[in-house]
Amino acid sequence: MTKSANVILSNTSSANGWQSNNLVQIVGDDIHVVVDEQKGDLLRQIQKAGRQSEKLGLHQAILLGSEWDEDAQWAFAMGFTSVRDLMSVTFTGSDEVVKRLTDKLETYAWSRDLTNQTPSQLVPTKLAELAIEHISALAPEHISTEIIVGEALNEQGYVGVYNVGKGSVNPPCLLTIDYNPTGDANADVSACLVGKGITFDSGGYSLKSSAGMFEMKCDMGGAAVVAGAMSLAIKQGLNKRVKLILCCAENMVSSHAYKLGDILTYKNGVTMEVANTDAEGRIVMADGLILASETNTPLIIDAATLTGAAVMATGGNYTALFSLDDELANKAAKVSSEVNEPVWRLPLEPWHQEKCPSAFADTANSTTTKGGGAGGASNAAGFLSRFVPNEGKGWLHCDLAAAYNGNGTALWAAGGTGQGIALIAELIS
Repeated sequence: MTKSANVILSNTSSANGWQSNNLVQIVGDDIHVVVDEQKGDLLRQIQKAGRQSEKLGLHQAILLGSEWDEDAQWAFAMGFTSVRDLMSVTFTGSDEVVKRLTDKLETYAWSRDLTNQTPSQLVPTKLAELAIEHISALAPEHISTEIIVGEALNEQGYVGVYNVGKGSVNPPCLLTIDYNPTGDANADVSACLVGKGITFDSGGYSLKSSAGMFEMKCDMGGAAVVAGAMSLAIKQGLNKRVKLILCCAENMVSSHAYKLGDILTYKNGVTMEVANTDAEGRIVMADGLILASETNTPLIIDAATLTGAAVMATGGNYTALFSLDDELANKAAKVSSEVNEPVWRLPLEPWHQEKCPSAFADTANSTTTKGGGAGGASNAAGFLSRFVPNEGKGWLHCDLAAAYNGNGTALWAAGGTGQGIALIAELIS
């Protein structure tokens, strides 16, 4: 194959003589993506064809022909792009469609590249700096930022981020990016996005195995997704005030690291006993949710690669969705279908707060059972629900089971996927 090729979308009714079970056909220097409408799930077929096309050694796909609608082009791009070629698709259609798709692909490429960086490259403060740099460039006149680093976190009461990160030589930080296009410094905050930014997760003293630790550069995937969502929403014309909060730390083992049995007191008065240092994501996210709650925003969306239980439940194909607000959860499910980023709602009730009990504090962060015990993803969401206002109304928790693949699949190249960006961007818009 050549380094670049035209890619034409066909279906079995127009592809006379071609086998319908072959998604990709090579005709001269062109590639034909041949989908079978009778099999259904056309976008999934097209994404698989994108993956197969990239494996042919093609580095640039030029989409041609009238059959490519916007959703089909995006599905192909998600399958085709890979670690070294995250911007390797040329779109077709009207100028408006091409610009919209190109803007979207640029955002996903930035977020996916961020997730794919090595943990030595992407320490907590570097993650914050890159988010500031990227988002500020989109609308510098509307952006203000605040970053709290190291000991200042403890001094200001952000005990979660501080304690999880204090064992590392690379200091933890809590970043707020305020996008305010209204021109009114007192404008209401329409939404807050909170992202888990654990740039490497050893498990702390609840130490992971080597195999379990190998992919933990991706544990900042939540931060990459919500930062990408803010970026995409701005590109799409976001005209409301939105705040982005990133909870950034390395979870390491050292003489300074936090320990099992430690008790932390959060700014909202909740006391928490550390039952598992490898359930650190919820510990840092609690600080971010408290900070978001202080804005009195009607919408808080958090995103985190929070639990292995969510991956086990969904197979890594869906974002696991949790909410105590049925109306908001139903809206998110509807939007997820529109943007082709699947979600699956898992159980969450007020009594899930009781599933991580402690004899010494209001709650533990988990249990001593591996994986947090039965219903581990729901129990983690129950812990987070202690830190949002209005009994959870207006709060959505996204456990990003589909954010990263250690190896390539039939749909995705290895690495970050960006799944959740379009969903969250649409919800805050």
